[in-house]
Amino acid sequence: MSLEKHDLLHELPNSKDTIHELKTKDNHFAKLFDEYHEVDHEVHRIESGAEHSSDEYLEERKKVRLNLKDQLYAMVRDYEAAKAS
Repeated sequence: MSLEKHDLLHELPNSKDTIHELKTKDNHFAKLFDEYHEVDHEVHRIESGAEHSSDEYLEERKKVRLNLKDQLYAMVRDYEAAKAS
């Protein structure tokens, strides 16, 4: 199985500057960003075999990661739209 990177900068490469700005200016974004990466690292450790868990736990963590990514993406999108107008 190929382990795919899911870090936010890899997922949204065109928004690198926006992500950096939001991390420094928006505490809520920064908190979600850190939480997203903690969950992503946990999922990666499980998928790589460095940690063991049940399939159900792994799927739950992937759902948490996806929910966080959706929230972060919406914040990036809204910030970029506001900046463009």
